Amino acid sequence: MANYYTDHPEIGFHLNHPLMKRIVDLKERNYEDKDKFEDAPVCYEDAIENYKRILDITGDVAANIIEPNSEAVDQEGPHLENGRMIYASKTYENLDATRKAGLWGISMPRRYGGLNLPNITFSMLSEIISAADAGFQNVWSLQSCIDTLYEFGTEEQRQKYIPRIAAGETMSMDLTEPDAGSDLQRVMLKATFDEENNCWRLNGVKRFITNGDSDIHLVLARSEEGTKDGRGLSMFIYDKRDGGVDVRHIEHKLGIHGSPTCELTYKNAKAELCGSTRLGLIKYVMALMNGARLGIAAQSVGVEQEAYNEALAYAKERAQFGKKIINFPAVYDMLSRMKAKLDAGRSILYQTARYVDIYKALEDIARERTLTPEERKEMKLYSRLADAFTPLAKGMNSEYANQNAYDAISVHGGSGFIMEYKCQRLFRDARIFSIYEGTTQLQVVAAIRYVTNGTYLGIIKEMEDAINHVKEAANNDLHDFLARRLYNMTAEIIMSLLILDDASRAPELFAKSANVYVRYAEENVVGHHAYIKEFKADDLADFLAAEPEAAPAE
Repeated sequence: MANYYTDHPEIGFHLNHPLMKRIVDLKERNYEDKDKFEDAPVCYEDAIENYKRILDITGDVAANIIEPNSEAVDQEGPHLENGRMIYASKTYENLDATRKAGLWGISMPRRYGGLNLPNITFSMLSEIISAADAGFQNVWSLQSCIDTLYEFGTEEQRQKYIPRIAAGETMSMDLTEPDAGSDLQRVMLKATFDEENNCWRLNGVKRFITNGDSDIHLVLARSEEGTKDGRGLSMFIYDKRDGGVDVRHIEHKLGIHGSPTCELTYKNAKAELCGSTRLGLIKYVMALMNGARLGIAAQSVGVEQEAYNEALAYAKERAQFGKKIINFPAVYDMLSRMKAKLDAGRSILYQTARYVDIYKALEDIARERTLTPEERKEMKLYSRLADAFTPLAKGMNSEYANQNAYDAISVHGGSGFIMEYKCQRLFRDARIFSIYEGTTQLQVVAAIRYVTNGTYLGIIKEMEDAINHVKEAANNDLHDFLARRLYNMTAEIIMSLLILDDASRAPELFAKSANVYVRYAEENVVGHHAYIKEFKADDLADFLAAEPEAAPAE
């Protein structure tokens, strides 16, 4: 029987990383739950075995329930009835299966009914479910919104909402509005305090809300009257049981059809403040977005894997000119690059997740006691690394998912353009990954300061020449114009180092991918370096002067 975890030993390999011992010890607080909860581990080895067991269960559910349902979900999609979103019928089967398997409340402490799993394991689970159906992964993985409520909500709110998520209720983060996409400072959904009922009331419209008719929403709204920037925004908790929010429209999308994207109308909807006023965008949305970006990176790796699987299987079976097409050098070269990008992409995803785990666990411990100077130093280090690596993991993997899905169609030839083959759905699903939760261009913006301030240079001295050339020019337009090339150079060098490290520890799994990826990265880095070195500010001025002037706004 197929299993999306055990069929891919490359996933389990990452449970053996040297940082895992520190992660588990921090997450388990030296195994203090062992006397309180029957399923709590008693030692490091026990915890790792528990992770493997949950991954195995998820791999079984993904391969034998979610994936077989994926085509029907893609064809039916969600629909609208009387102001409510109705999932595709097979999505309800997926929800039921994951609830019965106990795959909710993944990251939450056991005292709230959660599984207390680290981010690295959650990322693995997300990858596995995404490989089966990227659209359902959106619905399932948004349970991670509860991390923000856990981190910033009150103890009363934790006890009220977290057990519901652990039991399988769904979540959404309601941020975007018709006039506030990437520029969330323009959010205008109005929050006013109802003195009589001692609650907040929300009024306005939200657009492009993934899983928008969920059970529990985290909502960004304007609580400070007369403000127009991010300092007037706060975060609120809306409970669907209280009513006041209707689904006005469900978007008809290119892909991820199982994931409903809704337009919502808030009409005097009752809500609770999460955390403090005025910090909604500045602090809480940033926490939400960083978690979501890591989730998209995992989603992307899942599709990278499935696209490779489909292409490889087809190439092994399809014969042309008297031999299987996998034996054609052009096809084999394409497949080897797909596998190399997959393995390197997975490596940076899990490295980022490990960095997040360490600093988040230390932050959580800091709520209970004062950290030692060594712990504060450790938290600061891994927080910085997580911030630096997250835009690399999201940006590169979302692009690789698109590339692998594209190449899977190419391997299929004309058949890849036929709707009966899965690769066309993977191609449609992947396209959104480099757009939502921050486009690749925004990941470049997020990462470029770590490129130019030297954060990465402790790892990759090879980039110094190109970086200095850009810095010495002291030209912001030139800096922005060349940022994408610096970003790609950084990511590909770091991912080369990571895949080489993987190959040194498990050559039977990664030696081929390391060889291909390093040569692929070298080819790109040399090209980017040459372009940057030869590019002058005058060239940019000439380029901009050649551009036609924009038409006047109407």
